[in-house]
Amino acid sequence: MLAGVQNAGMRLHPRPPDALRRSCLLAVLPWLSWPALAADAPLRDAMRRAEALRDDAVRAGDQPFGAVVLRGEVVVGTAPSRVVTASDPTAHAEMEAIRDAARRLRTRDLSGCVLVSTSRPCGMCEAAAGWARISRMVYGESLTDAGAPR
Repeated sequence: MLAGVQNAGMRLHPRPPDALRRSCLLAVLPWLSWPALAADAPLRDAMRRAEALRDDAVRAGDQPFGAVVLRGEVVVGTAPSRVVTASDPTAHAEMEAIRDAARRLRTRDLSGCVLVSTSRPCGMCEAAAGWARISRMVYGESLTDAGAPR
């Protein structure tokens, strides 16, 4: 059998190489462009930082969560989960990152900020993000957009 050709009964169908398949897929998905991916670079960097904070929390004996608050492309708040180490049931990573951002910026109004966390924020953390006027929440490795807090 010839390379790149598949036998389907009596018919032979050419199978495009992987590179050609990828270019065909990108042609069909115009919204998946390099500029769009480049715009998410700060979010990807923030997620990597949140994941590092999650790892720090685990090493410290705490729950596996980390969070970062961004204002534009600048990190203004970071925190690992401290529920176990601080013996504080409200010390979720998202809550701690919001507190850190408010302290650093010297304001409780975090309008225009994005909360980036390693998992979807719970109801308590989403409520806190709403009270702090966080504009958008993004979570998980795939950078799932949870929108504005409700």
